[in-house]
Amino acid sequence: MEYTRLRDLTVSRIGLGCMGMSHLYTGHSTDDEAAIRVIHHALDLGVTHIDTAELYGPFTNEELVGRAVKGRRDGVVLTSKFGLRSHVGNPGPVDSSAENIRAALEGSLRRLGTDRIDLYYQHRVDPAVPIEDVIGTLAGFVAEGKIRAIGLSEAGKETIRRANAVHPITALQSEYSLWTRDGDDGTLELLRELGVGFVPYSPLNRGLLTGAIRAREQLDEGDWRLTNPRFAVSALEHNLGLVDEFAAIAAGLGATPAQLALAWVLAKGEDWSPIPGTTRIDHLEEDLGALDLALTPEVVARLDAFPAALGEHHTQAQLALFDR
Repeated sequence: MEYTRLRDLTVSRIGLGCMGMSHLYTGHSTDDEAAIRVIHHALDLGVTHIDTAELYGPFTNEELVGRAVKGRRDGVVLTSKFGLRSHVGNPGPVDSSAENIRAALEGSLRRLGTDRIDLYYQHRVDPAVPIEDVIGTLAGFVAEGKIRAIGLSEAGKETIRRANAVHPITALQSEYSLWTRDGDDGTLELLRELGVGFVPYSPLNRGLLTGAIRAREQLDEGDWRLTNPRFAVSALEHNLGLVDEFAAIAAGLGATPAQLALAWVLAKGEDWSPIPGTTRIDHLEEDLGALDLALTPEVVARLDAFPAALGEHHTQAQLALFDR
């Protein structure tokens, strides 16, 4: 395993996103014991960066992760998120009031079975609460020892800069992959300027870049991806043609598409720790094989110029929650 630093936190170069073990995707009803075995195997292989959120389930994913890290807590950089649920009756899809943050944090600590969360993210920016107030509240929890570091998710440049002026922001978690490059709007440059690490989620484009998904019929009824524009009937055939081109490049390098997609993300930043998710040990091992794939500048440049997917990476309603 290789390691990097997200500001003051040392984490494995590749982390494990646990959302899909409990939430949104095909396999969300995966047997908990099987999911725990995946997490344990990841820890055995040196993965220290484990990501969850109160929203996932909701709540059940934190309980699952808490069971998985019991007895191994000190070897884990445990991350969670607040703010996409209200526990104090506030209207709207986001809630970063001080009262809700405290309620969310106490609930997450209880479900995770721990006395601190290593990296605590605001899941989505709340336009009703100044970011300075949000970070001030979180800084108080840092002082209390209940969280070690503060993160933001899908935050825009102005918000990041204002937040970091109140308390050092350790990491930004946003979607980034070969087909999702929102951060190229100057956000990634700002992170480097401020010393903020980057945690790309969905680096495999929700499994599409792996080549394993070839038809909508492979996804269970209710799988969130069936509502995603890139999986729409009108877009999927086009996108699968691009996946085949990408798979051919990977084969020429002696790698799988998943490994090449992750290796490209890793090549973009030394202080990046992507968090691919999986419910299978063989896929976990395949993902970690990306660490052995060294890409030449020529290959990186070729992939930089790879054609874009057809369709947005979220629905318009979901994109409306992004701080852009």
